[in-house]
Amino acid sequence: MKLSVIGGGSWGLALAKVLHDSQHQVLVYDVSEKIVSKINDLHICFQLNEDIPKEIKATSSIEEAVSFSDVLLFVVPTKVMREAISSMMPFLTNKKLFINAAKGIEPETFMRASEIFTEMVPKEYFKGFVSLSGPSHAEEVIRGMMTLITASSENEKDALFVQELFHNTEYFRVYSSTDLKGSELGGALKNIFALASGLLAGKGLGDNARAALITRGLVEMHKFYEVYGADTKSITGLTGLGDLIVTCTSEHSRNFQAGYKLGHGKDLEETLASMTMVVEGIRTCEAAHSYGQEHDIDMPIINSIYEIIFEKKNPEEVFKKLLERSMKPE
Repeated sequence: MKLSVIGGGSWGLALAKVLHDSQHQVLVYDVSEKIVSKINDLHICFQLNEDIPKEIKATSSIEEAVSFSDVLLFVVPTKVMREAISSMMPFLTNKKLFINAAKGIEPETFMRASEIFTEMVPKEYFKGFVSLSGPSHAEEVIRGMMTLITASSENEKDALFVQELFHNTEYFRVYSSTDLKGSELGGALKNIFALASGLLAGKGLGDNARAALITRGLVEMHKFYEVYGADTKSITGLTGLGDLIVTCTSEHSRNFQAGYKLGHGKDLEETLASMTMVVEGIRTCEAAHSYGQEHDIDMPIINSIYEIIFEKKNPEEVFKKLLERSMKPE
């Protein structure tokens, strides 16, 4: 099949390689001429300094990318998602299946990616939506290292279609799910706990603290899923626990890296300026804190990370306040 990838960053190119390895034709769109030339002329993902197949082509023309395929894989940060969708709109002439591989929540509206697409794309051009999520660092996927993820859609046929598109028997195994809400929620919330994990590491705390963070983080995620109306069974799957583990324990995680820098005393502006990729956990933390306050969800870890990042509270004092909470059964 022909597929268009909207976003030529590291994750977009890693997934483009998966599609190529599954014998599909891939055209990558990116607004950056530098990225496009690196792909077309040097056949590399410059963010990871990794080679990509020369058959993967790139363009800076969104019109060319939209007309190339009826399946559009979006791999852009949620911060620019509306802008990316808007740029595509004038060139839609028929129904498209939209796949999203970015993870995050829009702070102003608490809308998931699927809701943004549903709101913005007219029904006559909207064939369906699938979320691709799970424990999957681009650094490993682009090297063909074993990875398992989940394709989620409210329409089971769409989920199965995308599962077949990406699945291969060499290194990339794909499961299917109809819990789109849980998949998108898990992929977003885990980034907050990755920030917390980086903060712990930056403050010199060890494996005991990180294990406790992951365990209690799952409790907060469960509460959030219940209030939000997502399937709590998804928490123990790849889009929940799987993604939470990989982002909280790996230095590949940009959210972990950002938390580590915050733990070393950098403020939010310094941290963001030093990052080469978007830190989705910061935006999601803002969104989750607001939603939790509105719906009275008990989530001390998420609230604590919010206080450190946005209220500039001292991490040691925030950690101490967590430990001083009243004792209770697990």
